Amino acid sequence: MKKTAITGGIGSGKSYVARLLKRRGIDVYDCDAAAKRLMRHDSELRRQLTALIGPDCYLVPESGPNCYLASESGQQPTLNKAAVAQFLLASEENAHAIDAIVHPAVFRDFEESGLLWLESAILYESGANRLVDRVIVVTAPEEVRVQRIMARDGLSRERAFEWLGRQWPQDEVRRRADFEIVNDGIADLDSQIDAFLSRYNDITL
Repeated sequence: MKKTAITGGIGSGKSYVARLLKRRGIDVYDCDAAAKRLMRHDSELRRQLTALIGPDCYLVPESGPNCYLASESGQQPTLNKAAVAQFLLASEENAHAIDAIVHPAVFRDFEESGLLWLESAILYESGANRLVDRVIVVTAPEEVRVQRIMARDGLSRERAFEWLGRQWPQDEVRRRADFEIVNDGIADLDSQIDAFLSRYNDITL
């Protein structure tokens, strides 16, 4: 069965397009949400991250730091976001080391989910494009994206541009994708989704 990915940079509105697909009965696997879930609940992933980052990576209420396993009372450890962020931002090598642990776990989880659609902001950077047969890129003009980021996250204009600069250029993602959905606030999204489904009618929903 053919699989489809939805990607797009921050502020493009790819998650909104995924919600429109959901209304049509198409379940879309959210890679970002899955990564957060697995980092919280997958014991093997917790073990690997603790070995990489250190004992402060997870916290268990009764015992404090050091625990990728449940405490004696059954309390699940919680991810210490501050410790993870500090490690991640310390160097590019650290960020790659975390990705090397988390991305394969997400890929396995997607393949085990049985779903045929996935959503990923870093589809090509992570290598998740190798899991699918078709890629939809959701695009929007830069100024529209900046305004969305500012409104959604309460960021300054300068900070919004900084976030844009951290991701692949939109034109590069567009060049690699099979189909583009323009989400500029003017173009009709449903008709563009219809056009994709009509063009690639070999893809099972």
